[in-house]
Amino acid sequence: MKAVAIGASTGGPRALETILLSLPGNLPATVFVTQHMPPKFTHALAERLNKSSAIRIKEAEHGEPVQTGVVYLAPGNYHLEIAADKKIRLTQDLPVEHVRPSVTVMMLSVALVYGKESVGVILTGMGKDGATGIA
Repeated sequence: MKAVAIGASTGGPRALETILLSLPGNLPATVFVTQHMPPKFTHALAERLNKSSAIRIKEAEHGEPVQTGVVYLAPGNYHLEIAADKKIRLTQDLPVEHVRPSVTVMMLSVALVYGKESVGVILTGMGKDGATGIA
């Protein structure tokens, strides 16, 4: 696998912590995470997890090139997508399934760019978000 897309909602931070802190620092894949959280909380979550993890965990920034061995967390109120040139794309397009960031948007984007070299994981859910993207 070259890419892992993880979606989480209520109860997600604790589940994310368990998974992300178990990842090795030399993971040969990129991890994309959409966690339903308000702005500023996602930044604090990324910083807190990064301090305790072997792998680099950061809040995604628009236009930055995707790097292997990094976990990118969608900022609150922004959809996280991967462009064809493997750069981060953050948008404030309309909410999907009533949420922004949307797990579905991220998963469809990862599947489009990485295809069979990607896998999707839904940890916790709220409504239908992520169901379309993981299918």
